[in-house]
Amino acid sequence: MLFMKKIILFSIILILQFSFTKKEITWVAIGDSITYLNDHPDETGNRITKGYMTRVVERLPNIHYFNKGYNGWTAVQIASDIEKLGIQKADVYSIFLGTNDWWGSKPLGSFADYANNAGSSTVFGAFRIIINKLHNLNEKATIVLITPMQRVDFVYINDYRNNAHGSYKAKNGQQLENFANAIISIANHEHFEVLDLFHKKGMDYSHLVRFKRMKDSTTGEYKNIPYPNFIDMPFNPAIDEYPYPKESIDITYDGLHPSDKGYEMIAESLIKVFKKVN
Repeated sequence: MLFMKKIILFSIILILQFSFTKKEITWVAIGDSITYLNDHPDETGNRITKGYMTRVVERLPNIHYFNKGYNGWTAVQIASDIEKLGIQKADVYSIFLGTNDWWGSKPLGSFADYANNAGSSTVFGAFRIIINKLHNLNEKATIVLITPMQRVDFVYINDYRNNAHGSYKAKNGQQLENFANAIISIANHEHFEVLDLFHKKGMDYSHLVRFKRMKDSTTGEYKNIPYPNFIDMPFNPAIDEYPYPKESIDITYDGLHPSDKGYEMIAESLIKVFKKVN
């Protein structure tokens, strides 16, 4: 009798353990430098400790990520090289692209380019190619689209000559917000989850950096100038100091790439989505 009770108790324990063991989930994160830097904090001047993927899997340890982030890449470029990237079958895919398409003046196109699979000459068409590839790998996979963030004036910490104005004004007639809205429209059409970072509260222009340190053209002295007062103030990469000292860091550390604070905000939003998959 005692032996049977032990067997029954052991069986119950096994059933409970199995019931509470979460399924192992593979996640492929496709993106640009914002994704790439998750595994390369040294390339940020060690201004970040970890990116959004690491933060997600620390909270959801049954998820295992694969970083398919490429420095400086566009959706158009990823679509063109999609068969060369070694993207694997996964349970979850996230696509975090668009900011480099805007800055690189890639044509956004129209939703018809997506609907008609018109090719990689436009961003709408590129997203169709990328999504088709993911569906071919796993038609049951969860796909999450992430819009670009707003951005102020970017200056690369390792090369001041690599700089760009913020999305508060157009680049070659295109607004970054239109790229974000395009991604939202695709997500809504496909019934995908979407993280709208461009319009996310607390990630707007005034929160991206605390200030930009700029040289006063009259006195030659450096001053901490908050947004939007630094717009159109000249920056000379050959002689000027780096405009984003550590005390300027807020949501981003360089006007474009997320800081630890920014990555945490992204991770928290993704965790809410991924808990639905778990």
